[in-house]
Amino acid sequence: MEDFRIGNGYDVHALAPGLTLMLGGVKIESPVGCIAHSDGDVAIHALCDALLGALALGDIGKHFPDSSDEFRGIDSKILLSGTMDLVKGQGYAVGNADITIALQAPKLAPYIQTMRETLAGIMGVSVSAVSVKATTTERLGFVGRGEGCEVYAVALLYRDSR
Repeated sequence: MEDFRIGNGYDVHALAPGLTLMLGGVKIESPVGCIAHSDGDVAIHALCDALLGALALGDIGKHFPDSSDEFRGIDSKILLSGTMDLVKGQGYAVGNADITIALQAPKLAPYIQTMRETLAGIMGVSVSAVSVKATTTERLGFVGRGEGCEVYAVALLYRDSR
């Protein structure tokens, strides 16, 4: 098995008024939130897919299906922790992760550092190993119209010799 593995992840959720918006394990002040079976943390879902993809373990839906009542409303930080158990079980650790959140509003800059700290803590890495960036789509497409949020994530894993 290789010493380094790279995975990418993508997730998207529709937005609706009156729901809680969770991104990167952090509650965001917003009039809209993600429609989802879990807490709808699209950033964590994309990150989980990147981690799982790096080891060819399928996707988040394979391990935490949205058809299961066990995961209804679940805190996505628990899903990331479970994903990390799978990564560690394969003998790997996270080298770094890079996440890009596309959301027209609200602005996420005030939350980025807390997201990085939260995700780093769950993955057992330093904050310097977790990048979270936010962008708009300049009012183009479903994100630009405020209908949804999409996230891209990349993760580098390495064989953990400890």
